[in-house]
Amino acid sequence: MLVVAGSDSGGGAGIQADIKTITVLGGYAATAITALTAQNTLGVFGVLPIDPDFVAEQMSVVLADIGADAIKTGMLFSEAIIARVASTLEARARRLPIIVDPVMVAKGGTALLQQRARVALVERLLPLAALITPNAPEAEALSGVKVETVSDMERAADRLLAFGASAVLIKGGHLPGDTIVDLLRTADGEAARFEHPRIATKSTHGTGCTLAAAIATGVALGFTLRDAVERAEDYVVEAIRTAPGLGQGHGPLNHGHVLGARLN
Repeated sequence: MLVVAGSDSGGGAGIQADIKTITVLGGYAATAITALTAQNTLGVFGVLPIDPDFVAEQMSVVLADIGADAIKTGMLFSEAIIARVASTLEARARRLPIIVDPVMVAKGGTALLQQRARVALVERLLPLAALITPNAPEAEALSGVKVETVSDMERAADRLLAFGASAVLIKGGHLPGDTIVDLLRTADGEAARFEHPRIATKSTHGTGCTLAAAIATGVALGFTLRDAVERAEDYVVEAIRTAPGLGQGHGPLNHGHVLGARLN
């Protein structure tokens, strides 16, 4: 599997979280790094974007030699990087399932996607996506639909599907309540809700990256989309529940656990 995303020096999100997740869930991770970040559990202190042509070169050489059964994108940062990633996917990965995690803002509030890049994300990547996995604020920003309830999530999902994505999973962790609801909608009319009790913890750094990587791994291994999402949800919930409690801020998950994750 090929992951196109940014690096997290703290190891809790981005490429580092993706590699851990994919490996534990039975996949093989190759990477194309889009940006370097200086970050820890307290926030992002610096971002160094990679030259867009070099991002594309990383993708091309991996696909030409190792290949991939699925591709996951995460932090893409700029309009120029999105354009090169999209053109490379169009040229080399037309038949592969592409899972797009539209990373926009870090847990501490730092922007990880430039404002003008949002249009490129919608116009260039969403039509290529087998699945897009926004949280509620990301779904709101991309769709233009205010997302404050599960019903709002349904309306936002329909708008995102209209932009060309084949399926949308909107994550409800930012919405209030003791139960978190994640909503899956597909262009074929399938709908599913995934519910679990909210866990009282600060160890939630990288949950979005981890969930998308886990879903992509399931898809790469041949799971149906719904089964891949259910398996990924089980994995992330247990990774949060057993988090090691590192750092002074929003700590990382326990990516190394296997108990509770349905590996086959």
